[in-house]
Amino acid sequence: MRRTGGWGRVGDVFGLALSVVRTLAPMQTLRFPVPRTSSRFDLVIADIDGCLAPEGSEAMDIESLAKIAEHNRLARERRDRPLVTVCSGRPQPYAEAMCKLIGNLWAPCVAENGVWLYHPGENLYLMDPAITAEDRRAVREAAAWLEETYGPRGVTQQPGKAAAVSLYHADTAYLKSIAPEIEREFERRGWPLRVSMTWLYINCDLKHVSKGTGLDRLIEATRVERERLAGIGDTTGDRPIRERVAWFACPANAQEEIKREADFVAGGREAVGVVEILQRAK
Repeated sequence: MRRTGGWGRVGDVFGLALSVVRTLAPMQTLRFPVPRTSSRFDLVIADIDGCLAPEGSEAMDIESLAKIAEHNRLARERRDRPLVTVCSGRPQPYAEAMCKLIGNLWAPCVAENGVWLYHPGENLYLMDPAITAEDRRAVREAAAWLEETYGPRGVTQQPGKAAAVSLYHADTAYLKSIAPEIEREFERRGWPLRVSMTWLYINCDLKHVSKGTGLDRLIEATRVERERLAGIGDTTGDRPIRERVAWFACPANAQEEIKREADFVAGGREAVGVVEILQRAK
């Protein structure tokens, strides 16, 4: 049976179960406990867009991300600082790549606004068990209607999502203008989807699945108490992180509304700010 070292250790008891989980129904009761550290916190949960990376087409700050990866390496080796994982609306492959980029192979992450709990060290994908075949059918029907209605107007759908749809248009003002009519059509057709805006996208997510439900699953899997959790976010869409952690911080580029709810606001933007926040979270 395969073992993993350090914080990725699952143990002999789970070895066979993990090989089965990857091909059969997810075992939602799997645990990946994060050990206690000598720091104030054991785990930092960070948004990606606007925190670890730009939401737009700008290049990632590789230098700052390398510092975060070094932080995670030392967290694993010394257990004197919290490990950093991610909670994002981005598709699972993007969240997986970000975990590997910041050197997190030991704690699960949340992707697609709660659709997925993914463990990067075990390559383990757990879709929220509350998502039914009927839910996914509704998402497909909605995606088809969105493509037929708005595709000719230049609205594109972000690839890689399994139970949600994210819409993009180069003219963000136009995108915002169509959000109310999309919401009305979803309601008229009985599709169980909520509509929300990020800086650049319209997210169409199942109403009963969210960053909050994903975080609840992550917290259950890692067994980290609230008082040992810290969080990082940049928009009101990151309130589910704020609500579940003892200490919450924002980079300088965050929305003013969420800054007012933060315990600390960094002087730097995005990943530079995250590096600064991690220094405070030790």
